Amino acid sequence: MSRGRAAAAAAGGLRRSGSRAAPPARRSRKGASPRKAAPAPAPSPPSSRHLFSDPAETEALRRNLLAWYDRCKRDLPWRTRAATEPDADRRAYAVWVSEIMLQQTQVATVIDYYNRWMQKWPTLQALAQASLEEVNELWAGLGYYSRGKRLQEAARKVMSELAGRMPRTAEDLQKLLPGVGRYTAAAIASISYGQATGVVDGNVIRVLCRLRCIGADSSSPAVIDQLWDMANALVDRSRPGDFNQALMELGATVCVPKAPLCGECPVRQHCRAWLKVEKELASASQKLLGKATPVPDVEDCGAGGCPLCPPAAEPWDSSLGVTNFPRKAAKKQPREARAATCVLEWRGCLRAPQYLIVQRPSSGLLAGLWEFPSLPVAQDLQELKQREALAEHLQAWIGQPVVAGDLQLIGEVVHIFSHIHQTYVVYSLSLDGDVTLDPASSPSRWVTEEEFHASAVSTAMKKILKACEKQREKGSNPSQGSKRKRGAKAGGTGSTGPGTQLSLRAFLRPPTAP
Repeated sequence: MSRGRAAAAAAGGLRRSGSRAAPPARRSRKGASPRKAAPAPAPSPPSSRHLFSDPAETEALRRNLLAWYDRCKRDLPWRTRAATEPDADRRAYAVWVSEIMLQQTQVATVIDYYNRWMQKWPTLQALAQASLEEVNELWAGLGYYSRGKRLQEAARKVMSELAGRMPRTAEDLQKLLPGVGRYTAAAIASISYGQATGVVDGNVIRVLCRLRCIGADSSSPAVIDQLWDMANALVDRSRPGDFNQALMELGATVCVPKAPLCGECPVRQHCRAWLKVEKELASASQKLLGKATPVPDVEDCGAGGCPLCPPAAEPWDSSLGVTNFPRKAAKKQPREARAATCVLEWRGCLRAPQYLIVQRPSSGLLAGLWEFPSLPVAQDLQELKQREALAEHLQAWIGQPVVAGDLQLIGEVVHIFSHIHQTYVVYSLSLDGDVTLDPASSPSRWVTEEEFHASAVSTAMKKILKACEKQREKGSNPSQGSKRKRGAKAGGTGSTGPGTQLSLRAFLRPPTAP
């Protein structure tokens, strides 16, 4: 994990005016050299209560966790490849692809993408020879699209600069491969090569913080460094890859963020957070019997200024139990963004409608993906001005005038990116006759609906097309109920025609005399 470190330096000197230096006794306070600041006190080391300092306990934890993993681990395709692939480079590549795909993405979502990827590009050589367009097409819908691009860039570097041989240590993997950070390098090295190095991801952070009641901000660089030290000390030397996967599996399936399954946890006897809960329950029972005893503050190690203890302003909340940990700083709210988008439809020489898609720039958000023509707009821009701006934007693509009033408003589609709350104001427009795209503009093309879904388009664009299709269906197929109402009104109250089902009231009404 990269961390920014800020440093401050002060420099001072004597200011001289003209050719005469001011006498020392008369030196102004402003010109005096600043005093050297006292060095900041070194942070207190963490208490042994937060660490795994007992070798016997560490060995028991390893044994219990690995035995549970052997019994309960999920059957996942990348684990099968890692366990059965004899070639070290192909094994590392298989693990690498899975680790990149699993970043910020759920396992259930990744499985299908992983299988299709490995079927299409089973080796580094195959991936290096693919085009970025092919990579983006397969990655479409998985999110965080720059991951696929960086993965291919790194594969090409392995082939061109490293003679097709993957680096063999976590240190070299991180140093030599673009897009491979500390966690990914450690995961590849431990699982593929058996290097005894720990890993720290979101699941591991949660497990370690609960095991040792680490209540300081778990996203802070100082705490992350401590967690890496703990993971490296804890990893099993004979089965490092399995141990790391077991620790992550525990966090993903048992020690989950909310409603953890503590009763099923194989290492709960080593968990200080669980010990705190048990002592509170015991104290409550004693209190009911009139034998109340004080509960020791398990999460507070008692060392003043401990960098891993919870802040004094955030004491233990008994209602949360083990989910008191980990603690993180409040998440930064995603920024609001707004764009006007048009689904431009043209039938041309084909009977099926075709849609105009254009390619985004090769850098930035959704780099290189295809989208409907879109234009960023201000949050408070009036709808009329928005239409006019979008019409002008469309004219630049198709090379013919677009009347703003012809744009049909579909509605708003919201899509949440990791750091952006994006609102698309969606319009549609149908074109007739010949349309020639401007070759001077960025890449653009007409695609059928089938080609659209096979292209490298984001999930947001698929949501936009779905919204247009719903609007079209709504306009061409009015509800059956509204037809009945119109028919009843036209025929008059109580009138019935052949084949009309009578109401119960009409059926029981006595016949009228002719």
